[in-house]
Amino acid sequence: MIYIATYISHSGYTSRRNAIALVKSGRVLVNNVIVTDPTTKVADNDIVVIDGKVITSEKYVYLLFNKPAGCITTTSDENGRKTVLDYIKIKERVFPIGRLDQDTTGLLLLTNDGNLAQQLMHPRFEIEKEYYVTLDKPLEKNDFDKLKKGIHLSDGFLKPDALAFIKKRDFLHLSIIIHSGKKRIIRRFFAYLGYEVTALDRVRYAIFKKNGLKIGIYREITEYEVRQLQEQIKKKI
Repeated sequence: MIYIATYISHSGYTSRRNAIALVKSGRVLVNNVIVTDPTTKVADNDIVVIDGKVITSEKYVYLLFNKPAGCITTTSDENGRKTVLDYIKIKERVFPIGRLDQDTTGLLLLTNDGNLAQQLMHPRFEIEKEYYVTLDKPLEKNDFDKLKKGIHLSDGFLKPDALAFIKKRDFLHLSIIIHSGKKRIIRRFFAYLGYEVTALDRVRYAIFKKNGLKIGIYREITEYEVRQLQEQIKKKI
């Protein structure tokens, strides 16, 4: 038997912190009885309902996906556009951790572990992401220096953890490492000085690199890799 809040987070419905709040609010029923104590224990055969929806506890699943351009980082789309879940062929219900723009390619993590997802997305843990950027015109040295020192955008200051040209004498292609997860942050970062990002590819997320993972393909993250990721998070606590 496990605590009701843990049961809910295992289901992928939400993080453990949010699950605790749901229970305390009286929105959770166990065997048709309202429970308000997050430490209430439940068994696998108990019926757990949140806002009229039955919740089942599943094993944790962790996937690494190389997202292609054109698909959106949601679990469904009312306009019928292709989502990342259209590429995932497993029985467990998973959801993407964070987002990549529709036209952005690269690494994306998916899971049903709500607690881990919340930690990876929280600014406190400063999870690094590395992107390869292609610009519409060569980046001038003065602008490179300005960007490296940081830029004040409308929603705050962004200073990259690292900014470098990928190849010598090639001023169109850069590598940028950031831990910010703000919407369209990299495109806005370069647009501030008049550059358009024509291609954007996330090549690293936390400890994960592509390592031959083809576009549109996913793989299961190993238990060892999950432990490594959790250890990285613990260092920030």
